[in-house]
Amino acid sequence: MPVMELGHLVLYVRDLERSAAFYRDVLGWDVAFPVTLGIPAAAFSSGRTHHELLLIEVGEDAMSVPAGRRLGLYHFGLKVGDSDDELRTMVARLQESGVTIVGASDHTVTHSLYILDPDGNEVELYIDVPGVDWRSDPDLIMAPIRPLAL
Repeated sequence: MPVMELGHLVLYVRDLERSAAFYRDVLGWDVAFPVTLGIPAAAFSSGRTHHELLLIEVGEDAMSVPAGRRLGLYHFGLKVGDSDDELRTMVARLQESGVTIVGASDHTVTHSLYILDPDGNEVELYIDVPGVDWRSDPDLIMAPIRPLAL
């Protein structure tokens, strides 16, 4: 049986309230359900499934993932709309919230912004470019990355 879809991500965070506010208030994710794990945790969903993101607090003294070339998670992507107008709206929201955009790329199939969450996890915020048919031309997926012009 093959994998059907990516179900959810679980992130350890230093401060649950700070991280939950970021994912809820800045990125606009809905709280999925009250978490009763016996530990500080918060769950979020776009409505596609019961939860797509679970945050578990591990405390301020938790060790950071080292920057640079290393094994493990590089970033995860969150689709934030279907048009560049929606991506521009996200840029404004990020700026209003004081979130630094650390990168922006035109991947041919997606237009992407890159930010860091409060614990330094890189998050890609993207839209699928309308009219790009990567299923008919899979080479488009690995097209050269260009600077994003919004």
